[in-house]
Amino acid sequence: MKLTILFLLISMFTFAQDSKVYELRIYHCHPDRLEALKTRFHDHTTRIFEKHGMENVGYWIPTAEGNNDLVYILGYPSMEARNESWKAFGSDPEWKKVAEESQIDGKIVASVESTFLKLEPELTKKIASKTISPDRLFELRTYYCFPDRFPNIVARFRDHTRKLFKNAGMTNIAYWSTIEKGEEQSKLVYIIAHKNEDAAKVSWDTFRADPKWIAAKTASEESGKIVEKVTSTYMKPLSFSKIK
Repeated sequence: MKLTILFLLISMFTFAQDSKVYELRIYHCHPDRLEALKTRFHDHTTRIFEKHGMENVGYWIPTAEGNNDLVYILGYPSMEARNESWKAFGSDPEWKKVAEESQIDGKIVASVESTFLKLEPELTKKIASKTISPDRLFELRTYYCFPDRFPNIVARFRDHTRKLFKNAGMTNIAYWSTIEKGEEQSKLVYIIAHKNEDAAKVSWDTFRADPKWIAAKTASEESGKIVEKVTSTYMKPLSFSKIK
């Protein structure tokens, strides 16, 4: 009986993990309106998100000069739950009042980018949600692979890259695969943390010069190149982020 209950609990947990969906959202603000957006999230939005069953994973601001974006990740039990939560959020009288009052001086958000994600099971069992003082520097990276090479990048990270990142002083936060429409190949999206900007440079230089990395990369590409393009964004956490 106990074994049956244990099996059921494990099965339920596995199903929950398999169905869980994350959403990477990037808000591009109108000029000089980023501070208003940060205030709205701090004072209202994150709380209203939670009220409607959304999980606040993390909130960041890119460090690039002239940045006018806010980056955040939400979690949901499933895609169906996600859609229901946003429907409830959008019709919430409290949110409507907050949105209206916050835009008295003009509209805040010019456009929104949304990417749906699932935790890559071979690379991340649990998101490393920690608050460390002083705040760390985070790096959001997306890998676009050559056709049919996504399994190869996952294997390389599983067997080599994550460990070598750690050896070079980087902290692995989480790894996701994008949820694509149709037959389009997934991209690898991940976040790592550095102590600061100088530490990030040292870590990357150390990693790239590591003989173990050079050997792993060479061996993994014997059947062809894997990564076609990489995008990287350095970010600082906002005060209300659960990951700092």
